[in-house]
Amino acid sequence: MQTIADLQRELAQCRAERDEALAQQTATAEVLAVINASPGDLAPVFDAMLERAMRLCEGAFGVMVVNDGGQLRTVGARGVPPAFAEFRRNNPVPAGQGGLVAQLRTGERLVHTIDLQDSEFYRNGDPQRRATVDLGGARTSLVVALRKDRDLLGAIHIYRQEVRPFSDKQTALLENFAAQAVIAMENARLLTETREALEQQTATAEVLQVINSSPGDLAPVFDAMLDKAMRLCEAAFGALWTYDGEYMHAVATRNVPSPMVEFLRQGPHRPASVVQRALVDGVPYDQIADLRLTDGYRAGEPIPRAGADLGGVRTLLGVALRKNEKLLGIFGLYRQEVRPFSDKQIALLQSFAAQAVIAIENARLLGELRARTDEVPGWNRELEVRVAAQLAEIERTGKLRRFLAPQLADLEQVSGWLNRRGFSNRVG
Repeated sequence: MQTIADLQRELAQCRAERDEALAQQTATAEVLAVINASPGDLAPVFDAMLERAMRLCEGAFGVMVVNDGGQLRTVGARGVPPAFAEFRRNNPVPAGQGGLVAQLRTGERLVHTIDLQDSEFYRNGDPQRRATVDLGGARTSLVVALRKDRDLLGAIHIYRQEVRPFSDKQTALLENFAAQAVIAMENARLLTETREALEQQTATAEVLQVINSSPGDLAPVFDAMLDKAMRLCEAAFGALWTYDGEYMHAVATRNVPSPMVEFLRQGPHRPASVVQRALVDGVPYDQIADLRLTDGYRAGEPIPRAGADLGGVRTLLGVALRKNEKLLGIFGLYRQEVRPFSDKQIALLQSFAAQAVIAIENARLLGELRARTDEVPGWNRELEVRVAAQLAEIERTGKLRRFLAPQLADLEQVSGWLNRRGFSNRVG
């Protein structure tokens, strides 16, 4: 038979479980409210998740990372010890490496390590695991994957600074937050793609409008293209080059640093950088992740040296302006940090390059038409002179005929008289 004390303990346990479930439901609802209130903005979502996950899971500190172009980028951190935070900033982990995340890449949905100091990774000297324990003071960790289908998008890390396993309910809660994070990331991705597509369509329409309103005038067309390409592709500055078969001419620039502008004014320049040579050889586009690591820069070639030393260029993208198989020029975008352009940004620049070719061809045809138009007055004057000369000749011939008419009439009468008397067949 249960005693009152036993009943009171069961009641207290039930109340604790109720309060815990209510707290988890409230936290989940609050995170969903943040997601709805911040469409496309993941920072407050990640911060809200970490704050509630650490509180409800009784963690000492937490970190959220996402797979960003092959690097694990930290998108949220809470309570991280300063020494460990500095180590993470200076030692980014490739997405394919790292002890805990590497385990998730094999398909595991979570990794629960009871004692990090007693793990194989720590004993083998794994730098990340060593820093987590030695600089962060972490002992127990729970890492849950952010996964869409089979793709690993990132992970949520929760750490305790004592050896104390997380409960099943806490694990389930963190998995729930991970699922919400994936939903928020997917919503943000779709929203970003929609916004980018709209911005690109708008930019394309605006450039076409400039082309239509400036027939034959390439300066405003190139300026509009550079402005929109730099903004949408997140470039520090840009340049549009034309190619005459031997030399490169910088015909339009935007935001180019002053020292590099002075260099460009000394042109024209022969194709010297790796990108320019590749485009001359027929490549539709080319990209250099870090200009300072190229052979051209190390060899001291003028354009790579000027780009890196005078313009601060690190990553650059060049897209060919080509009609049929002939290279007309190059559309170049430049970043002052090592950050490659995405496939979407490359495709956008190729679209602008195609428009630039149309504008150049329109300007050429219009120039030829204007040249022909300018020749018309000369042709008209020449025609007028010829017509006048012909009319004068006709008039002169008519006067001569009128002058000779009486003599011709007398001659015809004499000829007729001789014929009647038989003189026409006589000889001598």
